[in-house]
Amino acid sequence: MMGNQSNEPCRLTDFLPTTRKEVELRGWDEVDVVLLSGDAYVDHPSFACAVVGRLLEAEGLRVAVVPQPNWQDDLRDFRKMGRPRLFFAVSAGNMDSMVNHYTANKRLRSDDAYSPGGRPRMRPDRATVTYCRILKRLWPDVPVVVGGIEASLRRFTHYDYWADALMPSILVDSGADLMVYGMGEMPLRALVARLRAGQPWSRLTDIPQTAYLADRAPAAGPWDDITLASHEVCLRDKRRYAANFRHIEEESNRYEAARLLQPVGSRWVVVNPPFPPMTTEELDASYDLPYTRLPHPKYRGKAIPAYEMIKHSVCLHRGCFGGCAFCTISAHQGKFIASRSQASILREVERIVRMPDFKGYVSDLGGPSANMYRMAGRNPDACRKCRKPSCIHPRVCPNLDTDHTPLLDVYRAVDGLPGIKKSFIGSGVRYDLLLHDCADPRAAASHEAYTRELVARHVSGRLKVAPEHTADEVLRVMRKPPFALFGRFKAQFDRINRECGLNQQIVPYFISSHPGCRPVHMAELAVATKRLNFHLEQVQDFTPTPMTLATEIYYSGYHPYTLEPVYTARTREQKLEQRKFFFWYKPEYRAAIVRDLQRMNRPDLQRQLFG
Repeated sequence: MMGNQSNEPCRLTDFLPTTRKEVELRGWDEVDVVLLSGDAYVDHPSFACAVVGRLLEAEGLRVAVVPQPNWQDDLRDFRKMGRPRLFFAVSAGNMDSMVNHYTANKRLRSDDAYSPGGRPRMRPDRATVTYCRILKRLWPDVPVVVGGIEASLRRFTHYDYWADALMPSILVDSGADLMVYGMGEMPLRALVARLRAGQPWSRLTDIPQTAYLADRAPAAGPWDDITLASHEVCLRDKRRYAANFRHIEEESNRYEAARLLQPVGSRWVVVNPPFPPMTTEELDASYDLPYTRLPHPKYRGKAIPAYEMIKHSVCLHRGCFGGCAFCTISAHQGKFIASRSQASILREVERIVRMPDFKGYVSDLGGPSANMYRMAGRNPDACRKCRKPSCIHPRVCPNLDTDHTPLLDVYRAVDGLPGIKKSFIGSGVRYDLLLHDCADPRAAASHEAYTRELVARHVSGRLKVAPEHTADEVLRVMRKPPFALFGRFKAQFDRINRECGLNQQIVPYFISSHPGCRPVHMAELAVATKRLNFHLEQVQDFTPTPMTLATEIYYSGYHPYTLEPVYTARTREQKLEQRKFFFWYKPEYRAAIVRDLQRMNRPDLQRQLFG
């Protein structure tokens, strides 16, 4: 194993090579895999490029990285590593390239957190497709494997908000030979093992958690098959398109899922079911790879904003069983929680302590949701049969063990390490896990203990939580708990602050223009947040992104699980009409809000907002 995990200065050879010179420094005459990424190369376990590269290295392969290749010149970046012995691997990066480039109003963003110096436009729109097409033009006989969130969430016919159109599976437009979807360690290991055994690419059709294009309907295999409405049917029938999503979401979140097939033209998109959730040992192995935890030396003097934000943070687990309608986490990571061991977490914290710029403060001990560590069903057999996309909506599943004791043990073990002054929780907390009526006395006691520990010891002045809305009608579509639960949590937060002599704030996150939300719901949100003395800061318009329930409703107008119509604000004017209610306290919005409330015939809301 290579890499430098001490506090000694890193050598160039501690990183995966990014130039021919670096390849030669290792004494290699060729590489096995060339990995192209839309992100700058940061050798840290929070960056997918590093995880994939280090994993393939641990499998004994020679791996080179081409970060942010220039697609607008003579394409020298795509040629410089030569022909890889096995395949090219392509990812748009940690973010979807379109989300990276554009706001909810489709305006170009002025910066890119995953580029040196925050420089924008270091990757193309729809980077996965652009990179693949270039590679196929230059090296038509070399296999290309795509992965990452951009490809993963476009594995079927999907709505593209920026084109305002349905697009086929990204496999069609990119020409890629294979897709690894979701978190890629297990399928990549399986792929490497099969290639090492000498199997041709034509036989790599039964690896779980991969997808490919077939010229004909595949023969029956080890899994049950579900055939979705074809791409062409989806183009002409929005209701059939919406109905597809229920199958896609359910099978993405099952232990024993079916294979999904979708015709497109004369071909078939074949998506094999996912691997089971990673075991603790498997996840530990991924985080224990020899990352330097640093950006490549080529970026010296240029800060990479995304790295600066997470360099002193630790991810405790993967997966999220919240099933929020607007979120892509479960579609990419699954709803079942894969947790690291406490020993692995402490090893990573000890490496952080040795970093020269570490001042004693861990910025986040978190995950997709901060407080789901080690949570699972008490009866695993019930979980294996479950099709529900959420374990906590509309209520917390009675089979779910919500004991927070293992997480408290991690917090206390981290805080007990030499060199640690304080650890913070920067990830969002699911307060519905802490406030539900729990029949298990141990778990119930842990909820109270966790809340007190969190507020008293792990808040950096402000705690992020995400009620998302105040109207229960909208929250039901979002798959979020009633707003009254947020009120209960805030009361607890304020009480513990008083008892501990602290002056901390809750920072709530809210969304406007979500499917199911009308202007009157936003007016009620303004009144509800005023009562709680909030002047909102963390707000956003709903942005439709592929493979979320809310996006399917936005495009089709139907709820995929009921096939009933759902109202959605779609035009720019409708979105702005809702968004301004966030800022009722700003004088420049008052006249327009008053006019809207008069048109709604809601003088009661006008009085509560403005007297």
